[in-house]
Amino acid sequence: MAQNKAEMTNKFRTYVRKMADYKEAVAVLSWDVMTCAPVRGKEQRAEVIGMLSTELFKLGIAPEMGEMLDNLSDTDTYEALDPVTQAMVRELKKEYDKNKSIPADLFQAYTVLTAKAQAIWEEAKRNNDFVAFQPYLEQIIDHLNQFIDIWGYEGHRYNTLLDRYEPGVTVEMIDPLFADLRKKSVELLERIQANGKPSDTSFLRKHYPAQAQREFSKFVLQKIGYDFTAGRLDESAHPFSTGLNLGDVRITTKIYEHDLQMALYSSIHEVGHAIYEQNIAPELAGTLLWEGASMGIHESQSRFWENIIGRSEAFWSCFYSEAAAMFPGPFAGVSVNAVYRAVNQVQPSLIRIEADELTYNLHIMLRYELEKALITGDLRVADLPGAWAEKMSDYLGITPPNDAQGVLQDVHWSGGDFGYFPTYSLGNIYAAQLEAALSRDIPDYREAVRQGEFGIITRWMKEKVHRHGKMLLPAKIIREATGEGINATYLIAYLEKKYTDVYELA
Repeated sequence: MAQNKAEMTNKFRTYVRKMADYKEAVAVLSWDVMTCAPVRGKEQRAEVIGMLSTELFKLGIAPEMGEMLDNLSDTDTYEALDPVTQAMVRELKKEYDKNKSIPADLFQAYTVLTAKAQAIWEEAKRNNDFVAFQPYLEQIIDHLNQFIDIWGYEGHRYNTLLDRYEPGVTVEMIDPLFADLRKKSVELLERIQANGKPSDTSFLRKHYPAQAQREFSKFVLQKIGYDFTAGRLDESAHPFSTGLNLGDVRITTKIYEHDLQMALYSSIHEVGHAIYEQNIAPELAGTLLWEGASMGIHESQSRFWENIIGRSEAFWSCFYSEAAAMFPGPFAGVSVNAVYRAVNQVQPSLIRIEADELTYNLHIMLRYELEKALITGDLRVADLPGAWAEKMSDYLGITPPNDAQGVLQDVHWSGGDFGYFPTYSLGNIYAAQLEAALSRDIPDYREAVRQGEFGIITRWMKEKVHRHGKMLLPAKIIREATGEGINATYLIAYLEKKYTDVYELA
C-alpha cells in the first residue's frame, strides 16, 4: 500500500510539473510580446500563447487529474502525504472543482464575452462612451452571478469572487478595516488641504536623461537585493514583473525623461514582486506553489519597497549622493529632506494609477464598494457613472469631467476581474503591518537602510513571507509574521505619522 501511495504521489507530481512547464512557456512568450517582439510577429505569438494556455487548462481539468485528486484527497492518503504535496492537492482540487462545475457552453460564452468586452472597453474609453460598454458589463455581471450560484458562497455573495484573488479573506473581515481606513484617510487628506505646508516638486520634473535613469534604477535595485543573475530589467508600455522560474524573475519599467519618479518607483515596485519570487523555497519549484500566496500578499511586497522603504527619508539618505552625481542639474541645491518631502506630496487625482500613497486607498474603496453593489443588484450598471462621480466627490473632493477619466479608466471590469481591486489596499495594510513587526524584531532597521544594508530586511521577509510561496493562506502568513490577524491600525498610524511630518501638521 505504501508503494501505491508513493507511486500515486510521484505520478501526480510529474503531471503537475508538466503543467508548470506549460505555464512557464506561456509566461516567457507573454513577456516577449510585451517587451521586444516585433509588431508583425505579435499576432502569431498570441495564437501560440492561446494554444498553450488551452492545453494547460485541459491538463487541469482532465479525467486523469480528477482521478489523481480524488485518490490523494482520501483522508488516510492525504494525511500521509508530505506538506508540499498536501498543499498541491488542496490548491489544485479547489481549482479543478471550480472549473469542472461550470458548464462548457457557459464557460465558452463567458470567454468570448470578455474577449469582446475588452475590445469594446478600449474603444469606449477612447470615445468617452460608457453607453457602448454598458451592455457588455451587464452581461459580465450576469455571468459572474451565475458562477457564484454554481460555486456557492458563505456570507456575502462577493466573497466567492474575492476568494479568487485573496483566498480565505471575506467581506465580513475587511469591511470594518476598510471603513476605518477610509474615514481616517479622508480626515487626514482634509487636514493636509487645510493646514499642510506643501513642498516644491519642480525639480522632479526637470530633464533626467533616459540612460542615466536606467543606470540609477539598476544601481538601486541591485543594492536593495534584486539578483540580476536571476532576472533582468527591461522597458514596456506598462511596468510588470513575471516569474518564469526560480532562476529567472524579470521586471520592466517605463521611462519619462521629465519625470524621475515614474521609472524609479515603477522599478522599485516591480522589484518588490520579483524579490518575493526569487526567495520562494526552491523545493516548491515545479509544484504550482512557486508563486505568491495571494494578490494582496504579493502587493504587500511591492508596496513595502516602493512606499515604506522607497519614499522614506532613510532611503534618500542612502541614495542621495548617487542621485546627485547622476543628475547634477535637477539635484543642484536640493537637500535630502527636500527630496523626501517632494516624493511624498499629496494631490487628489482622477486616475487611480497616478494617485499618491495616501489617496490611492480611497480609489480602491470606491471601486470595492461599487463592485459589491453591482454584484448584489443594489446598483444598476446604468447608474454606475453617477455613483462613481458621487463617491469621487465624497472621498477625494473632485469629480471626473467625463467617463474616460472616471468609470472607464480601468481594464479590470472588462475582463471580469471583480474581487481584484480590494487586494491593492489589502497589500498596503499587510505592508504596514509587516513593517511594524519588522521594527519590533529589528528596531534599528532604518539605520541599516541609511547605510545601504538592505539584506537585514530581505532576510526577515524571506523567513516570514517569501519562502512559503503558496503553501499558506494570506491570513495565516500575516498572523505568523506579525502575531495577530489582519489589522489596518498600522497603516493608519504610518500614514498619519508620515504626513504629519511631511506637511508639518500640528
